Amino acid sequence: MAFDFKKEYKEFYMPKNKPEIVTVPVANYIAVRGKGNPNEDGGAYQKAISVLYAVAYTLKMSYKTDHKIEGFFEYVVPPLEGFWWQENVSGIDYSNKDTFHWISVIRLPDFISKPDFDWAVETAAKKKKLDCSSAEFFTMEEGLCVQIMHIGAFDNEPETVALMDSYLAANGYENDLTATRLHHEIYLSDARRVAPEKWKTVIRHPIKRA
Repeated sequence: MAFDFKKEYKEFYMPKNKPEIVTVPVANYIAVRGKGNPNEDGGAYQKAISVLYAVAYTLKMSYKTDHKIEGFFEYVVPPLEGFWWQENVSGIDYSNKDTFHWISVIRLPDFISKPDFDWAVETAAKKKKLDCSSAEFFTMEEGLCVQIMHIGAFDNEPETVALMDSYLAANGYENDLTATRLHHEIYLSDARRVAPEKWKTVIRHPIKRA
């Protein structure tokens, strides 16, 4: 059985649909940064997703190539994730998607080093005939956070975020969204195959004691 992050780390990928507090350890990602509306056809966000998956699957299938990664074991490519923010906005303004800044990411297994990553970027670019130069090896330690499973369309997230905010206020915490601690989403549904009202998205916010 291939290692599956969602199953092995359920506390970070499968929260309940009520707020809970977690401490998220350091993790490495493939990342592409950008800005603008993620729904724009052929836009920067959609191009970023293509780059992420090209590099992710090159690494996943590396054991079938001459590039041998030390400590490699077979694994399921983790779900797509995103860190989001807007200039001069506290939290997220879902009504103005054109002003989004984002770091779109896919988690990397710990055994993948920066040289392995660089090999995958170069290999993916050649095989897919795709400019993968925007991909970066990105490390994030989120630390203390509140998270929840949001069921439904992205535009309905404010209702779920309000539940998180109420939970924090009742338990002596507050949001700690900063330039480096960001609104985080993990996408567990294939939006092409699942109806929006059934989409599952983990929403995670950095927090601190009030």
